[in-house]
Amino acid sequence: MTIWHAITFDRIKRWSWSFVRFVLMAGLSFVILYPILQKISTAIKHQSDLYSPIVIWIPENFTLENFISAMSIMNYWETLFNTTILATVTTILTTASCALAGYAFAKLRFKGSKILFAGVVMTILVPPTTILIPMYMNLRDFSLGGIIPLLTGDTVNLLDSYWPFILTSITANSLKAGLYIFIFTQFFRGIPKAIEEAAYIDGASVGKTFFSIMLPNAKPAIVTVMLFSFVWQWNDSFYTTTYLTSANVMSTQLSSLPHNLAIYLEGSTSNVDPFYLSMVQDTGILLGMLPLIILYLFVQRHFVESVKQTGIVG
Repeated sequence: MTIWHAITFDRIKRWSWSFVRFVLMAGLSFVILYPILQKISTAIKHQSDLYSPIVIWIPENFTLENFISAMSIMNYWETLFNTTILATVTTILTTASCALAGYAFAKLRFKGSKILFAGVVMTILVPPTTILIPMYMNLRDFSLGGIIPLLTGDTVNLLDSYWPFILTSITANSLKAGLYIFIFTQFFRGIPKAIEEAAYIDGASVGKTFFSIMLPNAKPAIVTVMLFSFVWQWNDSFYTTTYLTSANVMSTQLSSLPHNLAIYLEGSTSNVDPFYLSMVQDTGILLGMLPLIILYLFVQRHFVESVKQTGIVG
């Protein structure tokens, strides 16, 4: 009787944990998928379905007019190309610079390295708004430490160009760069020191050791950082709308979509149906998300494996 009770209790405990896990996963899936499904449902509805009491999820009048209008207003294909180029270039440069910085903090001992690494961690905690004005002023009157005014007689305005993103990426100071340096540092610290010492015994320099041994072993960290960097740069509306106001990129187009849509439809904001305005705006947001969703479908397996290996090694 005692054994039977023990078996029953064990089964109840397993079933209870499975049920709790199912509820948690279902709840998280609902929170993530509900806004996307709602936007898809809204994007394929006709304007008349907005006022139909029987239409909730499945439209009565299926149409692609919302996609056509949103793509026309956003200049979608040019915007998609520009955003892809910007995100790809910044991702590659950020990954390279943060990998070098992470390797230096992990394997190279120098005076003040702990203080500098603490500063890197602090950049993760400090809100970007606190350094926006100094960076904006520096980029508006860029002098490269006084060298440019010495040669040309005046500073250079780098705003409304891609140079702010390129310079911050090269110097490991781009969006979320502190987190990427931390990821690389923790990963390189987990690589056995014997491997590095064996390379030094064979006559390899620090640079050759990094590029020939450390970097090939850091593929999980590289994949993780590249995916994070690409997605965050794609979705960034803080720095992009500040430094790149006139270019056709996804962030600027989405931020100006309501105003451009009103002008496109009626020529003024006074005669536009606000519900239809919201419908096309949701379609534009869905178009902005669509490339990332497609990217995730192709790389999800590699991403999960890289995060898992990074966590084990780190």
